[in-house]
Amino acid sequence: MDILIEGCVEPGSRALATSVCGDGGAVSTVIENLLLRKQKLVEQLEKAPSVEDRDKIEHQLEQINTALDFLDRPGSRDAK
Repeated sequence: MDILIEGCVEPGSRALATSVCGDGGAVSTVIENLLLRKQKLVEQLEKAPSVEDRDKIEHQLEQINTALDFLDRPGSRDAK
């Protein structure tokens, strides 16, 4: 089963994670990438010069949080 997550790398891009039977290794990699992207966005948010830039970053953070919530659901790592 393929899991499609939008907005986790750069605006408008997509990351595709293929679930791995048993250990969920690919899903874990996607979660790690989302967390790294989230950290970078939080750093950018602190330096954002305009309200518009902050709004864009906050929107991306919301998307990442939604994806993390979805991937953290029971059973999401066991999807085959």
